[in-house]
This record gives sequence, C-alpha cells and structure tokens, in this order.
Amino acid sequence: MKTFCGRANPTTGSMEWLEEGEDYDYHQEIARSRYADMLHDKDRNVKYYQGIRAAVSRVKERGEKAIVLDIGTGTGLLSMMAASAGADFCYAIEVFKPMANAAVKIVEKNGFSDKIKVINKHSTEVTVGPDGDMQCRANILVTELFDTELIGEGALPTYEHAHKYLVQEGCEAVPHRATVYVQLVESRRMWSWKKLFPVHVEAEDGEKILVPPSEMENCPGLASVCDIQLNQMPSSDFSTLSDVVKMFSVDFSKPVQSASTCYRVQLEPVKSGKAQIVLSWWDIDMDPSGMINCSMAPYWVKPTSALQWRDHWMQCVYFLPHEEPVLQGEKLYLTACRDEYSVWYNLQKARAEEEEHKADVCVESPVCRCRAHLLWNRPRFGALNDQSRTRQYIESLRKVLKTDSVCLCISDGSLLPVLAHYLGAKQVQHAGSGCMQPSRIDLYHPHELWQAFFKANNLEDKIKIIEARPELLKPSHLEDKKISVLVGEPFFTTSLLPWHNLYFWYARTAVSSHLASNVTVLPQSASLHMMIVQFQDLWRIRSPCGICEGFDVRTMDDMIKDSLNFRESKEAEPHPLWEYPCKSLSEPQEVLTFDFTKTVPQHCLSTEGSVKLVRKGKSHGAVLWMEYHLTADISVSTGLMQLSNEKGNCEWNPHCKQAVYFFSSVIESEILSDPTAVTYDIKFDTKTGEIAMDFKL
Repeated sequence: MKTFCGRANPTTGSMEWLEEGEDYDYHQEIARSRYADMLHDKDRNVKYYQGIRAAVSRVKERGEKAIVLDIGTGTGLLSMMAASAGADFCYAIEVFKPMANAAVKIVEKNGFSDKIKVINKHSTEVTVGPDGDMQCRANILVTELFDTELIGEGALPTYEHAHKYLVQEGCEAVPHRATVYVQLVESRRMWSWKKLFPVHVEAEDGEKILVPPSEMENCPGLASVCDIQLNQMPSSDFSTLSDVVKMFSVDFSKPVQSASTCYRVQLEPVKSGKAQIVLSWWDIDMDPSGMINCSMAPYWVKPTSALQWRDHWMQCVYFLPHEEPVLQGEKLYLTACRDEYSVWYNLQKARAEEEEHKADVCVESPVCRCRAHLLWNRPRFGALNDQSRTRQYIESLRKVLKTDSVCLCISDGSLLPVLAHYLGAKQVQHAGSGCMQPSRIDLYHPHELWQAFFKANNLEDKIKIIEARPELLKPSHLEDKKISVLVGEPFFTTSLLPWHNLYFWYARTAVSSHLASNVTVLPQSASLHMMIVQFQDLWRIRSPCGICEGFDVRTMDDMIKDSLNFRESKEAEPHPLWEYPCKSLSEPQEVLTFDFTKTVPQHCLSTEGSVKLVRKGKSHGAVLWMEYHLTADISVSTGLMQLSNEKGNCEWNPHCKQAVYFFSSVIESEILSDPTAVTYDIKFDTKTGEIAMDFKL
C-alpha cells in the first residue's frame, strides 16, 4: 500500500506530496536508530551480562526457577544473556513490530527459541496467567529503557506497571538502581544557549545597544533537557561552582512511583560566581552491592578511568530559570522536580526559618512565555550571541548600505533588520519569520516576538514586518518602492541539512520583480564544501556489530543496512561535529557554487571529480557544509572553522549541524587497502532543491 505524505520542502519552500511505501516510516526509524551504537557499547553490554549472571545465581541459590521479564528487548540481547546464564525462561517484550520480528530471528539463530518468548506488545498490555502472554509473574526484571535524562523514555511508568502486574514482590532487578548526579556551574558559552545577550553596534551617530525585551529576559525557557557530549566541552568553557552531589536515586527492585515529585539537596559553593547551569548525569548499579557499575560521568569527574564512548546516553545541561550570584561557602538548596518524563531544577538561598521545616516546594515545570525558546533551538541562541559572527554581518552591511537603501531581509528570527536600520538604511522590511510554514505562525506568532523586540528598542515604526510568503509579496507591501538591498543570513528554522538554507535563493527568485535593477544581494553567493574524514567514534553509529558478547546479531545489521539503502540514493545526515571529533584525510574542497545575484536556474547544477587523500587513516565518510560569501572579502562558514595541518584536527562551527555522508565501507564493514583518492559525483536538482551524491574509494 502506498500513502501520500505532505511536506514543506525545506529548500524550495513549496508544499510537496510524496508517494511513500507503507514501510517508509519504519525504515526511517531503523536507519536513524541508535541500535548499532548500543550494540557497540562494550561497557554497557559487559556490565549488563555480569549483572544478569549474578541475578540468575541469586535466584537459583534460593532454590527458585529463574523467570526473566525483559522489557524493551530490542535485538533480544539481554534475554539471550539471561538464557545463557541459566535462566529457565525469558519473556522478551518489544512494542516496535519490525524490531520484534528481528528479535525472533536473532533468538532462533542463536538457538534460544525454547527458552525465550518474544511478545510484540507494549508492556502495559501484557497479560499474565494460564491463557496469558506470560504463564506466571517473573522474578527477575531486566530492562534498558533509559535515555540521557534517565526517565525520558517512560522508564518510571513502565517500572510502576511491571511491579504491579508482571513481576513478583521482592524480585531481582537488573539494573538494581540508578543514581542521578548534579554539579552547579557558571558558563557563558552554555548560558548563551538560553539567553539573548545585548548586541553592541557602532553606528554613525554613536554606539547603539540592542537589548532583548523584558519578557525574554525574565523567561524561564523550556523544561526540555539539552543533551550533549559533555566530554567535548573544554574545561576553559565552564567553571564548576560546587562539588558533584547525588541528587536522587531509584531502586528498581522495589515498586516505583512515577507521580511527580521533588528532591532537595544542600550545596555549599566551592567558589563564588554566577550559578547558571546544572550539569547532570547518572550511573546504574547492576547489582545490590554496587560492585557492577556503569557510569555516564564526564572526563573531569573520573579523570583516571578510560571513558567509554556512547551516543545513546550522554550528559544533560539544565538551565536555571535565572542567573543566581553565589558566594563560596554559603548554604544553598538545589531542588530537582520531575514528572513522568522530565526533570528541571531550581536554586534557592537557605534561610534560617527554612532550616526548621524544609518545605518541599514542588515548582511548576518551566513554560516559555516570550516565544523565543519555542522558535529558536539552543544552537540558534548560540549563533545570535556569537559576537565575532555578528561583527562579520555588521562589516558587510556597512559596505553595501547607503542612506537611501530600501532593504528587505529574508531570514527567520534574524537581527539583520535591526543592524541594517542602525547602520543607516532608509527603509527596512523583514519577511521570512515562519513564512515557510504557516502552521508555525499560527502556533508561536513570531511576528509578536519581533514586535516586542522592536518595542524594547524603540524601533516599532522603523522596521516593518511583512507577513507574507516571498511569492505572495505585492508592491503595496513595499510601499511601491523597489528593493535596493536584499539581505539574509540565510537561516530558516525548517532547515536540517546545510543546503536547506538555499531557500534564500528560491525566495530571492520569487521576489525578483520587486528588486531594483542594480540591487545588492547579501550574501552575494554561496558554495558547498566537502572534506574526507576519519571519525574518532561517530562511525560506530552506522557500523555493523556482527557478534556482540558472543551472540550473533547480524540480522540486526542487515536490517539497518536495508533501511539505509531504502532510498535509491543514500542520504547525508546532520550531525553537530563539534561534539564528534574527526581528523581530515583530505584538504577541504569547494564543489558547487550558487550565485544569488541571479535567479535559480532551470537546469541542474552538477560536479564530479576526485579528491586526493593527504593523510593516512580510515576514510569513514565525507563532511559537507555551506559557506556564504557576504561580500567579495567577507565569508561565513557553517562548517569548518579551522584545520590544524600536522594532525588534521578540525574545528567546526558550534552553532550548526554539518552533513555527514557515511561511505558504504563503514556500513558494509569492508576492510580496504589505503585508498589514495576519493571520486565524487554531486548533483543539485534545482526543481526539488535536493542534493544527490555518490562517492567511490
């Protein structure tokens, strides 16, 4: 059966109806899943195996049969561990049908069909009894339902239900407990992902300071966690204000409560500073004694132990509702509140009367009232706060603006209209905020955010917001004037891959009739760049596992491979490479250019060639990014910022995701003799706005 899927094309801006096979969603789910990453997580697998062996032994020592319930079995790995450790029977529950089918095949291939029953249901729908899915309640509960925040995948309600209906009282649980740790820090870099800092502009008539409106300044932001690879955050980018503290723990062998609750700990800052951020991570004890421990602690907490790289569990960054100045040695209370799926934090100064009755104040989950946190993601805040980036735009606007300039800005949530006004443009209009997806306008009203912004800076009557898509622009929107300067960063909230922001080119084409004959377009052009790299670890998310702790999981490898090859041409995928170190094996190369001074051509843009490998290493894939040439001598890169030549270490733009195209040698796990060059064939289809690429080693 085929279904029609509607989507707004992020590059061309047009609404498209695509015919997709019924398997499309499932292939997307599998291809983008983290199953491979989990199977490569040696530390996790070994610790689970040790914990399961120990739990089975404890049950056997009591003279009982070991009956295992494995919720969220995935490949069936943990059930096979239990069966090979001597469990009498395992019930393996998996709600995702394609995955459950794969688990059945994997269990059979490994010879455990008589010991393991795969149940394709949500655990809350599983029945127990002579005619049920399970003959009896289990006495060993094994799960891996955790995400970076521990509870974000619904672990608590799942455990709560399992203890009520599926397992015996006093059962063994693997893991036995989880503990959440926190540390209070000051970090301008991380705080810049939540707040908009004032912007300083040197104008003809003195310095102007652009300030955020008070509702943005006082907004607590969103409760959603910011999960990142904290091990890639250099210690120079934050300052720890407290020791690491245990915030709360959950014992999975006893009934679990999922109802909202709060936990409170007392902190004494080890140095004075501005408390802005709570960094958090967890560990799990696989056994009651805590001897078998699996920890997500970052590098500065356990500097001696070798860190296991993993992408399915990282570390959490939580933003306090407000910055709080703290003094070394003063008493503070940090409160963690949680509901079934998320956690948020509050910091209070201790007062004498509070000592008496520590009121467990359950604080409401933070809600964004300024709209900015709903419209912009954290990297977008980071980009808007990047002073050197803003300076490049100010410099280039200075070069092109005149006192009679009629300026139109097409970009989402951009400061460019304000900068253009301060730098002397006669008339400034702003289009593009949410204009690509009318649904977003209805939801978050970006124009209201900008009206508040203009009001806070006394610019209400200086900048006009046009609420129309570029192709629907009329002369009356522009007061019958022709546009002499068209500007864009370009940035659009719907962009996932670097070239999606080429929507600016399509918008520029749509407004052609409104442009003056001598119009200046900024940026004047863009180029697509590429480099061949070897990843330190990211390759693992696409690499087949084969044998995992002695179990054959190649069925899973084949399933991932089929889903990655589901499309005729393989696709690049977006990753923030500042979190994923790699070394360049080739020099960066410009492969395509896009001339914004002209309209989008009817014909495809294509290029082919070869890139020479200048360093030895494993060619895992190609990284692609865009560079925007604002003026003849000022360019901004969305990808590579710096390359150290000796080792080939790369520094990436931290506010953007780069496109990664994994070579089939990673997906097929081929061992290649050292290639000396990589040939490429890249086509930009101007009708669909899509880039197809092919590489050969």
